[in-house]
Amino acid sequence: MKKNNIHIISNIQNFLSKQNKLTIGILVVAFYYIVSFFNTLPFTIFNINIAALPLWYKIFYSLTYQIVELAIIIFLLYPDLKKNFDDLKKHHKEYFSKYFKYWFLLLGLMMISNLLVSFFTPTEIASNEESIREMLEFTPIYTFIASVFIAPFLEEFTFRKGIRNIISNDTLFILISGILFGSMHVITSFTAYSELLYIIPYSIPGIIFAYLLVKTDNVLIPASIHFMHNGILMSLQILFLLLG
Repeated sequence: MKKNNIHIISNIQNFLSKQNKLTIGILVVAFYYIVSFFNTLPFTIFNINIAALPLWYKIFYSLTYQIVELAIIIFLLYPDLKKNFDDLKKHHKEYFSKYFKYWFLLLGLMMISNLLVSFFTPTEIASNEESIREMLEFTPIYTFIASVFIAPFLEEFTFRKGIRNIISNDTLFILISGILFGSMHVITSFTAYSELLYIIPYSIPGIIFAYLLVKTDNVLIPASIHFMHNGILMSLQILFLLLG
C-alpha cells in the first residue's frame, strides 16, 4: 500500500513537472485564494458556531489548515523548489553576502512610508498590524509559528513563485506581485478607506522580494529574507510584551 502511494505521488509530480509554468502558476495562486476564502467552510457545513469553540481548538484547526495549505503548494511546485534548494545549498554564502543588504533597504522604506501614511489615516498602524499584536498577546506561540514558520513560505511560494510563473516580464511581475502582496495584508481588515494607503508600505517588501526572485531565479532567497524579517519583528514584539 505504501509503495502504491509513493508511486502515485511520483506520477503526479512527474505530470506537474511536464506542465508549463503558466499552468502551475495559475494552480498555485488560484488554490491559495480559494483555500483562504473557504477556511471556515467545514464549520458552516456542520453548523458549528466558531465563536463558541475553545481557543485551543481554533488554534489547532488554524495551524493544521495552514500547514496542509503550504504542503499542497509545495507539492505543486516541488520540481522547481527542489532545484532551488540544491542551488541554495551550493551558493548560500554568495547569496547572503549579495542580497542580505536588501533587508535593510526594505526596513528603511517601510518605516518611512508607514510614517508618511500615518499622517493621512485615523490610526497610527494598519488594522492588520493591530490585529497581529492583539493575537500575539492572547496566543503568542501560535502567532509566532504562523507568522514566522508558515506565512513567509506560503506567501513567497504564492505571490512570488506562483505569480512569476504567470508573468514573465520582469517589471510587470515585480509591480503586480508587490501590489497584490500589499493589498492582501490591508483589504481584508481595513476599517476606513484612508487605511488603504497602508497598501504602500506593505507592498514595499513584496516589491523587493519580487526583485530578488528576478535577480536570483530562486524563490528560497526572498523566502529566507522574509522568514528572517518576520522572525526578528515577532521576537522584538514578544520581548516588548514581556518587558511591558
